[in-house]
Amino acid sequence: IITPPLIIAGALNLDLETTGFLVSMALFASGISTFIQCKRVGSIGTGLLCIQGTSFSFIGPIISTGLAGGLPLIFGVCMAGSVVEMLISRVLKYAKKVITPLVSGIVVTLIGMSLVKVGITACGGGVIAQENGTFGSFENLGLALLVLVLIIFFNRSNNKYLRMSSIVIGLVVGYVVAYFMGMIDFSSVQSYSGVNIPIPFKYGLAFSWSSFIAVGLIYMITAIEAYGDITANSMISGEPVEGEKFIKRASGGILADGFNSFLAGVFNSFPNSVFAQNNGMIQLTGVASRYVGYYIAAFLVILGLFPAVGLVFSLMPEPVLGGATLLMFG
Repeated sequence: IITPPLIIAGALNLDLETTGFLVSMALFASGISTFIQCKRVGSIGTGLLCIQGTSFSFIGPIISTGLAGGLPLIFGVCMAGSVVEMLISRVLKYAKKVITPLVSGIVVTLIGMSLVKVGITACGGGVIAQENGTFGSFENLGLALLVLVLIIFFNRSNNKYLRMSSIVIGLVVGYVVAYFMGMIDFSSVQSYSGVNIPIPFKYGLAFSWSSFIAVGLIYMITAIEAYGDITANSMISGEPVEGEKFIKRASGGILADGFNSFLAGVFNSFPNSVFAQNNGMIQLTGVASRYVGYYIAAFLVILGLFPAVGLVFSLMPEPVLGGATLLMFG
């Protein structure tokens, strides 16, 4: 949830306070989205243990949009584009015939290729390092390599918990090492106290057709991804994966994907999507009760309301984030 806003903020060279606020709002929006998915409000949601969070798929188009028009254009286009996914949820039977695996595969591949550049830039130290002449230094590249190697190492572990936590472990270890290397300055933050008050449309809204088309296409792909995730979620939860009941559940889940992304834009966050990790966790724990999702949703909302959480993560050095980004999208 927190990694996409960190990557986007780093690529757009946003200040520390803005980055911290975006991280907090990502947690807050994901909490609300998770509750809607699990509860199934009217026809919106799956009614399954279905955690939602900030989507990685949109990072490339969002960065391009942000470079063209800043945060107002990002949130305006993301909110407008969410209508695409909501419309697809209403014609799910027919959309599957148009958006084939070949189409979605090409788009997802291009997303990954565009993000490799972001990862490499972050490994070298990011925009700040380019400005102060430390880009590509031994410290930056060594730290990025450490994170990358740690993630690969734990991802190949026989221990299922270490495998699932590989990215988190890599980021945490990298963060700690960076602190002892003097790359993290907690004194740069004026205050860790207080409460984040979610302010709708804090950064304003703007619109561009070219950005809308790029983002709208990703919403189409996200709808198909969500359909697959919901199918797997239903199957391992002991629910039907065909018939009218399943179609209503899948349509409601994709509709919630779009609606929650619109809601995320209102609260200054980025598009949300169903997490594929839900299926692995249900299989591991044997727990598929959607009531667990209510507690998780509340936990995410509470985390988002405390600025200290967002600010601590916003101090994460670019090379640490770059090592993880390069591996995840390369």
